[in-house]
Amino acid sequence: MIRNVFLAALVPLAIPGGVPQAATPAGAPRGDTAPQPVPLIAARIVARFPHDTTAFTEGLVWSDGALVESVGREGMSDVRRVRLSDGKVTARVTIPAAQFGEGLARWRDQLVSLTWHDGIAHRWNARTLKPIGTAHYAGEGWGLASDGTALLLSDGTPTIKRLDPVTFREIGRIQVTVNGRPLSQINELEVVDGAILANVWHQPYLVRIDPASGRVTAVIDLRPLVAEIKASDPEAVANGIAWDGEHRRLFVTGKLWPTVYEIALQPPS
Repeated sequence: MIRNVFLAALVPLAIPGGVPQAATPAGAPRGDTAPQPVPLIAARIVARFPHDTTAFTEGLVWSDGALVESVGREGMSDVRRVRLSDGKVTARVTIPAAQFGEGLARWRDQLVSLTWHDGIAHRWNARTLKPIGTAHYAGEGWGLASDGTALLLSDGTPTIKRLDPVTFREIGRIQVTVNGRPLSQINELEVVDGAILANVWHQPYLVRIDPASGRVTAVIDLRPLVAEIKASDPEAVANGIAWDGEHRRLFVTGKLWPTVYEIALQPPS
């Protein structure tokens, strides 16, 4: 289903002699009632930084002047602080070996990381990475972000859950749609200037989501980055978004990628 949605509504069409245009779903009515094409935004590479090619990146945040990364796979999962300039891991805390680490978010003086199937969220001191407790949630955990009021949790479905950051109680839901159709496989999340940016599993795009309506308002094209990486592993997909709000820098990477990219978003085509 996800592939069909992207082919129908997101993937740009090469127009001879013109700029790429976002596609309209096949069979959609024409005229004023037709769904509006989703704008396509190019990602200009500003800088490249080293990244651990063994890191199965599940979550990424900018915290206190460094990247903090949640790495997955059973027996290999950890949360680590990474120096941007050279990719050096300066601090690390391991997840229990039976658990698969997933999304990561900063909440006040804590970092909160998910696990895939266990329904356990780990809380860490944001400065020291020392464990300070756990919380529990229903269903799978994929991506996690903070909007300053709630934690936003994705689970691979078109639903992003809004959770109370203290109790982890569900307090709301965002149903993600593109041209009125549910968009599943929502993965890593980040909140940038009030909008949600999300990776979509196995897709070389980010989507920008209006948190009030759940509508995908733009698609960010990461295909040039994916082409540069030339990953041979089919699971080495784009995943990981971090926003440095103070300096207005946007970082993206992928699972097992050798590079963290700082990107700038170009005007939509």
